[in-house]
Amino acid sequence: MIDVQPAGKPRSNESKALMLSSRTNGGQSLPEYYLVYFLLVDLLGYENIGQWEKVAWIIPVRYRGRLYSIEHRKFGVGIFAPNHDPAASRSVTPSPEDESDASEIATAINNAISIAAPYFEWRAEQAALTSSLNVVNKNENLFARYCFFRDKYLDLTVEAEQCKAEWYVQKTDLSDGTSFTTWSNQSRQLREQAKWYAQAAIEAFFGWTEHAFIHLAIIQDRIKTGADVGALAAADWKSKFKSALDLADHETKNHYDALLDLRAQVRNFIAHGDFGKQGEAFRFHSGAGAVPVLLTRGQRNRFSLTGKPAFEESSAMELLERFLAHLWSGSRTPAKIYIFSHLPSILTHTMDGTYSRAMASEQTMNDLVKHMHHQFDRAANMDW
Repeated sequence: MIDVQPAGKPRSNESKALMLSSRTNGGQSLPEYYLVYFLLVDLLGYENIGQWEKVAWIIPVRYRGRLYSIEHRKFGVGIFAPNHDPAASRSVTPSPEDESDASEIATAINNAISIAAPYFEWRAEQAALTSSLNVVNKNENLFARYCFFRDKYLDLTVEAEQCKAEWYVQKTDLSDGTSFTTWSNQSRQLREQAKWYAQAAIEAFFGWTEHAFIHLAIIQDRIKTGADVGALAAADWKSKFKSALDLADHETKNHYDALLDLRAQVRNFIAHGDFGKQGEAFRFHSGAGAVPVLLTRGQRNRFSLTGKPAFEESSAMELLERFLAHLWSGSRTPAKIYIFSHLPSILTHTMDGTYSRAMASEQTMNDLVKHMHHQFDRAANMDW
């Protein structure tokens, strides 16, 4: 960064020249805008001269005595070449020298960012200790995945029921004059496919709740800092559930127990590659007939003849839907509006009471969501 220096106070006509600057191709290799800003402004002390229309920040620099600006505009961060013509009224295409300089400036910044990695790690750690953070909200997408598999399961179940009495008969004649007849029913195949979709839906449901419970905990003012969010994100599903819902409520506790049991069964069956829904791995011959031997998770006894009843897909899907109805009932009803608003959960809103006030009713939550969408749209368009 020796050759890339802070520009200092604008010289004659430089303010106008910066206003008529043009984006260079050489600046396209700059890293993320925040790394550039933290390097130049926070770490090295370069001056940010403020915002313009559709521009979030501007850092003037001199490269070998020539003026350039590094800016975060609506369409991304870049290096901009000023138009120094005193009579100019618009920007012009950067010159070959401008493009060459911009490429060298970008290279210098990228190299400096690599060297400054420990600073960025420290910066991230410090930020995580505060409440000045937004938590990305992916609830809409994750829940849509669950709904996709659930609806496929329901559609195939209905279709299987409708065609259960339809048998397809095929008679085949062999060359020796004999013949045989085969019978098939599509319903069985459809029911098997429906089960696959149900199992995928259950996995998707638990994946979504891992995300949703964190946001629900924030909106209910139960976690307040980035450190809290990080610890909860790394915790198990049980901890996330407890952070968002109160197990002292009898109905909630019943849902918790049922979901926890289902989660364990599904994980054993699908995620850990067991051979059956109860963990059946072998069958041994006995006077009673073929007997299933179950794999266990125990350290002392790896095998057993008894286990919990196998989960049944239709009952499991009904359980999930009953829990959803419970989740968005009572005092948590307004939270659903925010959870599916695409808006990030803002930790400062837990500290200043914004979420507490919005949780008073669906109307107050709708008002907050509408206001925040407007603010985010303005920021995205850089309409200052």
